[in-house]
Amino acid sequence: MLLYYFPYINSLLSTTYIMKRIALIAILLFLGTTSFSQYCESGGPSSTADSNLGALSIVGASGSINFTGCPGVTGVQYYTAETVTLSAGASYVLNLQFGTCGGNFSSVAEVWIDYNGNNVFETSESVVTWSGQPMGAPTGYVITVPANSVAGMHRMRVMQAEQSTLPLDPCAGFTWGSVTDFNVTLTGGIDCSGYIGDDRFNPRVVGNIPFSENHNSSICYSNQSAAYVSPDVFYKIVPNGLGAIKVSLCGSTFDTFLSIQDQNGMAIYGNDDAGNCGTSSEIEFPTAGYDTVFAVVEGWGVASGDYTIVITEGSLDLSENELTIGMHPNPANNIIYLESAQNGNVQFFSTQGRLIYETILNNDFEIDVSHLPRGLYMVKLIGDQQVSQQKIILE
Repeated sequence: MLLYYFPYINSLLSTTYIMKRIALIAILLFLGTTSFSQYCESGGPSSTADSNLGALSIVGASGSINFTGCPGVTGVQYYTAETVTLSAGASYVLNLQFGTCGGNFSSVAEVWIDYNGNNVFETSESVVTWSGQPMGAPTGYVITVPANSVAGMHRMRVMQAEQSTLPLDPCAGFTWGSVTDFNVTLTGGIDCSGYIGDDRFNPRVVGNIPFSENHNSSICYSNQSAAYVSPDVFYKIVPNGLGAIKVSLCGSTFDTFLSIQDQNGMAIYGNDDAGNCGTSSEIEFPTAGYDTVFAVVEGWGVASGDYTIVITEGSLDLSENELTIGMHPNPANNIIYLESAQNGNVQFFSTQGRLIYETILNNDFEIDVSHLPRGLYMVKLIGDQQVSQQKIILE
C-alpha cells in the first residue's frame, strides 16, 4: 500500500537551493486541498483548575459579549454565541476579570485582536497585558481599533496563564489558566474585497512572461500554505512552452519563503534564502509535465510586507532520469552511505510527498538518519546537472 503514493513523489522534481535555517528541514511541504487558513488551536491549559478568565464585556460596541467563566475548560474555549461590531478608529472599554476557578495563584494575561485578518495573533495586535493575583471584580481597559484595520469578522483571543511571563505566546500550551476566543466584526478600515491571490482558487494571474510587480502580503491575505503561519500570496503561471521558469523575490523588504505548487496544491519546489540576495528567495525550475503551476509568496515565520516578484524564462538544463543513488544498507538503521561522484542536496520525502529531512552533501557521503521516524522514504540527490533518486526503508 505504501507504494501507491510514489507516483506523487516522482512528480516532486527539485532544484538546487541553500537554506540557512535547520528548522526548515522539518517543514511539511505537502500542500493538499485542505485549507490551512486558521488560528492556532492546539494550545491552552491542560487542567481545569485554578486561574481562569472570570468575566468579559465590551462597553460601547454594537451588540454584546457578556462572558462568565468557570468551570474551567481545557484547550481553547470558543465563545461565539454573542458577538460585537467594532468600528475602525473608534475606542471601547474592555471589561476583564482575570480570576480563578480554584486556588488563588499569581498569573499573567494578554489579549489580542486580529486587526489585519490574517489569522495570526501578532505582537502589534496585543491590546491588553496584565499580571497579578486573581481580580475580585472586572477592570476596564480602553482599546482603540486602528483606522487601517481590515473589515470583516475576526478573532479576539484572551489568554491567562500561571507560571508564565509576559509577553505570552498566543499559541502556547500550559497547565493552569485559560484561552478563550471571541468573534468580533470590524467595520470601516480596509476593504479586502478587491484583493486577489489569497489561494490558488483566486490567484493573481501571470499574463505574460517576463512578469514583475511590487505588492504587499501583510494586509488582506491569510495563511493558506503549510510551510509557515505567515500570510501568503498565490500567482498562477502557465508555462506556454517554456522549458524552465525563474521566480525571484530578490529585493523584498522581509525574510521571504517561496514555493512552487502544482494544480493539486502539492509543493514541488521550495526555497528559503537564495544566497545571492540575502534573505530573499529565488527558484529556477523545469516545467516539464506541468501545464499550470502556482508561485506562493510568504514570509519566514510570521514575516510579511512589501515584496518584488520577477518571473522570467529560465535557462536551467536539469535532467531527471531513472538513475538511482548508490546507497547502502537498505533497509537501514542509523547510518546510510551514498556512493556518488557529485555533491549536492540530499532530500528525504515521506510516502505522502512531505519533505521530512534535508542535508547538504560536501564530500561526506555518510548520513545519520537515526533521528528520522522509521518507514519508507524516497531519497533524492540534487546535483548541479542531475537529480537521482532511490527508495529506502528505515527500520
